[in-house]
Amino acid sequence: MNEAPLAYFITFTCYGAWLHDDTRGSVDRSHNQFGMPFVETDAIRVQAMRDKMKYPPLFFSEKQRAIVSATIAAVCAFRHWTIYECNVGTNHLHVVVGGNAEPDKMIRDFKEYATRRLREAKELDPDRYVWTEGASTRYRWAEESFNAAIEYGRNQ
Repeated sequence: MNEAPLAYFITFTCYGAWLHDDTRGSVDRSHNQFGMPFVETDAIRVQAMRDKMKYPPLFFSEKQRAIVSATIAAVCAFRHWTIYECNVGTNHLHVVVGGNAEPDKMIRDFKEYATRRLREAKELDPDRYVWTEGASTRYRWAEESFNAAIEYGRNQ
């Protein structure tokens, strides 16, 4: 096995746009290991989450999606990370990226710089929450899983 993975397959979501009742499934701190089942839908838990939300769910416009995508590409270029795929959707994004940093640093940089650029473009209120806490990071060690991550990211 290599010292470092070929890439990281990173996914994170927009604030409030993918709660634990989403039909596509979701994870939490107790359901976040590869192969584990998704969180079961729990109407009481979901309502409690909605009640705690300070803002309505965020869904990106085409312009916002373009800003986030360009920002992630710029961060990767600046940090000398290799971006293999980046797909910014209306409520989440997928990035397949390789580089000389831990994935937590990559996620932090992606979120911080994208938020800053969205605010500079006056696409968000200054205090608006943009992202959910955390992210999904899958290490891609083998060529087959690396290619599958790129294909998934491209087609989602």
